[in-house]
Amino acid sequence: MQVSASWNRRLAIVAAAYLVVMAGSLADLSGPAAAQQSPTSSERIWTSLKGDVFGDRPILADTGLVRIEAPKRAQDAAVVPVDVYIDPAKAPDGVKSVTMIIDVNPSPVAATFQIGKEAGVTHLSTRVRVDDYSYLRAIAETQGGELHMSQTFVKASGGCSAPAVKNTDEALASMGRMKLRQFAPAAGETAGNAPELQLMIRHPNNSGLQRDPLTQYFIPAHFIQNFSISQGDRLILAMEGGISISEDPNFRFDFAPGAGSEIRVEATDTEGKVFRDQWPLEAAGL
Repeated sequence: MQVSASWNRRLAIVAAAYLVVMAGSLADLSGPAAAQQSPTSSERIWTSLKGDVFGDRPILADTGLVRIEAPKRAQDAAVVPVDVYIDPAKAPDGVKSVTMIIDVNPSPVAATFQIGKEAGVTHLSTRVRVDDYSYLRAIAETQGGELHMSQTFVKASGGCSAPAVKNTDEALASMGRMKLRQFAPAAGETAGNAPELQLMIRHPNNSGLQRDPLTQYFIPAHFIQNFSISQGDRLILAMEGGISISEDPNFRFDFAPGAGSEIRVEATDTEGKVFRDQWPLEAAGL
């Protein structure tokens, strides 16, 4: 899966617009309050940025088609768990993508997830960096082109500049290694519940805002920019992402498995390194 030029342009435009809006937001604040955003200031940032991401397209809020959940106060701003749920009953034509926005992050577009047709994805979880108190938003696009949004406010700060968990040598030695866990529906659950996959990728996912502890120079941004997960030739899930996805990216999601064929993953980082792996479906679980 190649990163589109339009995606890179969109990230650059949104990041530039963010700096302008943030300058204005901070100018409106004084004293200790300047260190933290509020729901009102986060909403102001979103109002100014959404046109750069979605143009003048209407966005329907709180329709129930999509729901985003995250802790109200994060224990670790560099590793904030986020869950996105899709209600297929409210999208008869299906959902083709979900864009995750973190209003106050230096690059607010955290990721856009493309969902394969008939892939059956109704739940996706991952871990993100949150730089300041902010709304986290999930905007789902239906196959028919409608946009539906859910949001939740998270109290966290410093996630984008937090030091890496691993040292540099350890991170480089394991970079690109992948693990795929497979989960069958829990025993006793009603028939029809989908199995789940969890993809884990070893990668420092440096944000560009972290400092080397010895030199104090900024560590260049270096992160997984895209991946695709497929069963044979059938796409299940793909992502185009930015600096907000946490170190060692981790994604768990349900899906509708097809007949035969193994699960294949291909990921590319910002230095052009390509990582591939594949796994057979576990007969006992799936």
